[in-house]
Amino acid sequence: MSVHLAKGTRDHLPEAMRLRLAVYDKLRHVFEGHGFHALETPAFERIETLMGKYGDEGSKLIFKILKRGKGGETGACDLALRYDLTVPLARVVAMNPGLRMPFKRWQIAPVWRADRPARGRFREFVQCDCDVVGSKSAVADAECLSVASQSLSALGFHQHRLRLNHRVLLHALASTVGAADRETELLVIIDKLDKIGREGVTKELLARDFEAAAVDKVWDVLDAPDAGRDDVLAHMEAQLEGDEVGPAIERLREVVELAKALGVPDEALVIDPTLARGLDYYTGIVYEFALDGVNMGSVGGGGRYDGLVGMFGKRDVPAVGLSLGIERLIVLLEEEGRTIPGASGIDVTVTIVNDAHLEHAARTAAALRAAGLRVELVLEPSKLGKQFKHANAIGSRYVATVGPDEVAAGGIALKNLTSGEQDTLPLDDAIARIRG
Repeated sequence: MSVHLAKGTRDHLPEAMRLRLAVYDKLRHVFEGHGFHALETPAFERIETLMGKYGDEGSKLIFKILKRGKGGETGACDLALRYDLTVPLARVVAMNPGLRMPFKRWQIAPVWRADRPARGRFREFVQCDCDVVGSKSAVADAECLSVASQSLSALGFHQHRLRLNHRVLLHALASTVGAADRETELLVIIDKLDKIGREGVTKELLARDFEAAAVDKVWDVLDAPDAGRDDVLAHMEAQLEGDEVGPAIERLREVVELAKALGVPDEALVIDPTLARGLDYYTGIVYEFALDGVNMGSVGGGGRYDGLVGMFGKRDVPAVGLSLGIERLIVLLEEEGRTIPGASGIDVTVTIVNDAHLEHAARTAAALRAAGLRVELVLEPSKLGKQFKHANAIGSRYVATVGPDEVAAGGIALKNLTSGEQDTLPLDDAIARIRG
């Protein structure tokens, strides 16, 4: 029989996993450096937990699980694979009223979407989230932007942009153009701007029976001056109608200044009136992250979702968070041949000279492992040249050899596979050199 992967999924072989794990470790360091704590949730949820939280388009992409027994025979579903990590977080908060607030959590875990696979887009993929639950403070919004910027920089993507908008301004846009009763439909189409361009958005709006005058007004609002943030905000304030427009503008200004104070580069913070995040649960500031000079679309995003936890109980709990497109970032690292410090899986390979020195090799490997090093012990004796080639192939930094001469000298022969330097050293000195 022929063997194939399910469409939209991948195997990650050891070389790829070394890079992935190094990326996870870099991001975990950033998250924990901002005071976020790890959380883990189940791979599947009750179907009612997920349905109705992602809009009509998102709900179509949820992988449903058939009921067991007779229920499954009729096509009924009671469970579903998680679509993202945010809705499960809201469910956790609703079920645990004793959580200390504000609750800052991070999670890196797989999610599933019945989407059409494409470059950097998969049906099973790892999502990477940070969220602050229980605070309405603008500092919480700015912290998320700081996490995003530092995470991208930690992976070597220093030239990035954090595009910001506000759901209140998007609501005001719908009202201003006379489409308040079709707000979601309008925003879903505008959200396609990066994919289909201005002409495509205009064509789709007209095809959906939005009046030509309303479409023209949409572009009057979205065609902000190509200038600084203050000019863009002033343009939006002048164009949009509604009492809540002014406070939303001020919130954007406040978050930008706090993000700068937290170390986000000024040039990375961009106000973008065209940014219309599609998920129904956003209530305040929304943002997306893009890399300069990279044809990949957004590599993350998020926003404030103060009403989501309340969907699962009687409490209204404010929340804001971000999700990094970790799969897209890893694809870019692989395509560009970039490396992450620490991505090498093996510190030292211990060779076996002959059967008489098997125990010496095993004791050496055990001592190196006890010192916290990552050690590959060759399993069968062979020519040393072949063992050295194996060490090179698996990315080992050093090779340690314990033969008759080394045993007599009370040490090990240690070779640096990068520089070619080789010395016979006492075990403690060899460990110090490998660590150094």
